[in-house]
Amino acid sequence: MKKTLLTAILLTFGYANSQTFVSTTPENKKVILEEFTGVNCVYCPQGHVIANNIKNANPNNVFLINIHQGSFATPGAGQPDFRTSFGNAIANQAGIAGYPAGTVNRSVFTGLSQNQNGGTAMNRGSWANASNQTLGQSSYVNVGVQGVIDAQTRQLTVTVEVYYTGNSPVSTNKLNIALLQNNTLGPQTGGNMGNNYNHQHRLVHMLTGQWGTDITTTTSGSFYSQTFNYTIPAAYNNIPAEIGEMEFVAFVTETQQKIISGNGAKPTFTGLATNDVKLKSIEGISTQCVTSISPKVTIQNMSQTALTSLPIEYSINSGENSVYNWTGNLAPLTSTIVQLPNYDFTLNPTNTLNVSIPSDDNNADNNGSTNFNKAVETDQTNITIKITTDRYGSETTWNLKNAAGNIVSQGGPYVDGATNGIYPQADVNLTLPNDCYTFTINDSYGDGMSSPTYGLGGYQILANNVLIPGMSGGTFTSTDIRKFGVNTNLSVDDFNASLIKFYPNPTNGLVNISLPESATITLTDLSGKQVLSGSYESGESTINLSSLSKELYLINFSGDNFSKTDKIVVK
Repeated sequence: MKKTLLTAILLTFGYANSQTFVSTTPENKKVILEEFTGVNCVYCPQGHVIANNIKNANPNNVFLINIHQGSFATPGAGQPDFRTSFGNAIANQAGIAGYPAGTVNRSVFTGLSQNQNGGTAMNRGSWANASNQTLGQSSYVNVGVQGVIDAQTRQLTVTVEVYYTGNSPVSTNKLNIALLQNNTLGPQTGGNMGNNYNHQHRLVHMLTGQWGTDITTTTSGSFYSQTFNYTIPAAYNNIPAEIGEMEFVAFVTETQQKIISGNGAKPTFTGLATNDVKLKSIEGISTQCVTSISPKVTIQNMSQTALTSLPIEYSINSGENSVYNWTGNLAPLTSTIVQLPNYDFTLNPTNTLNVSIPSDDNNADNNGSTNFNKAVETDQTNITIKITTDRYGSETTWNLKNAAGNIVSQGGPYVDGATNGIYPQADVNLTLPNDCYTFTINDSYGDGMSSPTYGLGGYQILANNVLIPGMSGGTFTSTDIRKFGVNTNLSVDDFNASLIKFYPNPTNGLVNISLPESATITLTDLSGKQVLSGSYESGESTINLSSLSKELYLINFSGDNFSKTDKIVVK
């Protein structure tokens, strides 16, 4: 951590003619609502809504700090780690008895504690009551905060001013500054958005340390000002720290707990280019069995002024370029998700979406691409869906939709079992026409259907009583989605060839191969010269092409029931 504390300025009431931004007029308390949450907490999205409603009703007087902490915040496989080194200590002094929990100004409200032994933590249904009580109380201290971020060096400079309109009951108060990040997409149990739940007001750092820095003059008329410099890292716990999504909340406490009042702000920026737009990301595309999709991209304005229009060019599999002219009002360093119009293309086993935006002051971030595969297909129309729940069958629901988005079958919730174990449900037998199908299964608690504790449940989708490759599972959090196609025009060779997958393409050398059965793989250059050949078993394999020249090759897969040739680029 890089942090520089500059000399504090302490003045008495005689400062009034100097240039300051904190109010000297007595005010009521402002609310600092600290919400204890986690990505695996099923009821936490309800808490987020309640807190945001309180904030929206009092936008200049309520400030939210979302602290990811506790067992529900412990990331599972592939989940982001939103925790900080500060969360446990803050939570421990609150007396949390369940999640989501919240504290309002770290104060105790009669009859509202969620813990029967007392404490500042409250259930979500009590936050509004506690906030309204706080907003109606006078404060002996006013807090003002401003900040600026240098976009080139990522240095944040925060200045806090504190003015005492009355006497503090204690001789020393504590100033705390929380740095928060907004608009981080990620998983959230109960959020029903997969990995695209929008996490807001997420605590990433305390600029003043765990419990703040001392204010030693706390009598009426006292003025305190201090400036803090902090270099924002590129990431927290491998999660990108987006400086355009930062905000900060400053608050004053008695000791390390009771918050008297505070304030919040978003930074201004220096060091921005005159004309720079960033293609921030391209949303990943799941396996497909349709030939028209509407991609999503995220653009970020890296310029000094608002962005109001942008042509976005895109194509799939080197097809004809399509241009979408986006319009809006995007402030400096903010980003937005743009859904591009449908693009028609020929579906290959492996497909590539390319996106670009016009040249500007920084062309290094103007282009991007993502690969996606063709979904597995079967030439059988008799489909069986098998569901085996764990003990908590009431948490499981599923549906099967066709390409038009219409539900053709659905099931659950099921009955809970009496003990931990597996509970097979009745098979669902369907006769499906040629189409693309999306199977979605949900677990309302967010722990999937398969665990050593509650039972190793799962699902399978079969065609003529044979498992369709890849159409099984049970270990997930809130939602699992699989796609498959029914195509009675497939031959056996076509079907097996459609199961072949290889990625990445283009490659720097290592290529992952998935084969439905044993096959010989050969590579030839464009002159017809064979440069590689080998036999590989069914399943997953890896081949190393790093010794080859950087150019285009033809890759052939030859098995007993299929033969397939495709292109691969070594870069």
